[in-house]
Amino acid sequence: MAWIVTAAPETRSTISTMTTTVLVFHPHRSTSRVNAALAASAQAAGVQVRHLYDLYPDFRIDVAAEQAVLEAADRIVLQFPMYWYSTPALLKQWQDDVLTWGWAYGSRGTALHGKELLVAVSPGAGADRYRRDGAYRYEVAELLRPLQATSNLIGTTFLRPFVTAGTMSISDDALAARAVEYAEALTAPRQVLGDLEV
Repeated sequence: MAWIVTAAPETRSTISTMTTTVLVFHPHRSTSRVNAALAASAQAAGVQVRHLYDLYPDFRIDVAAEQAVLEAADRIVLQFPMYWYSTPALLKQWQDDVLTWGWAYGSRGTALHGKELLVAVSPGAGADRYRRDGAYRYEVAELLRPLQATSNLIGTTFLRPFVTAGTMSISDDALAARAVEYAEALTAPRQVLGDLEV
């Protein structure tokens, strides 16, 4: 399934003041082709990019630092390769440690309310496998439901995911085009939920 990012109309002043932070969860960044290209495109567009496996190779996350990063962002982007139809281990650890009760959720946990959450995921197999009649029987959107439920709990607006499928075979030209689209998605005004609307 091809995802098309659709921007809702907003003023340029709103766009220019939006702060976007990309959190990259890739355990093998030095050998990454797709996620490296996407992250480089984000940085070239002036977006803050943080490589979490570089920051926390021992999985000992600085909770206060991570919470401060999230508080300073208007749009939070979780970028990762799809592992076993889910997220890399550090992203799960990051959720467990950083999204604390009383800060991210609960009656007083409103620190992230009103922010946007965008998932940028890159499955290795082609998009044709992620269909009800495909080899894996589930669409990527369905596999991302736990992240959407988390977004609902912490009060963020869950944006339409940026899915780059087929990373094992994507051509250089297609990857370059996708990287440009990623930068555009990261700097666009609020995006509609589309197929993931609840």
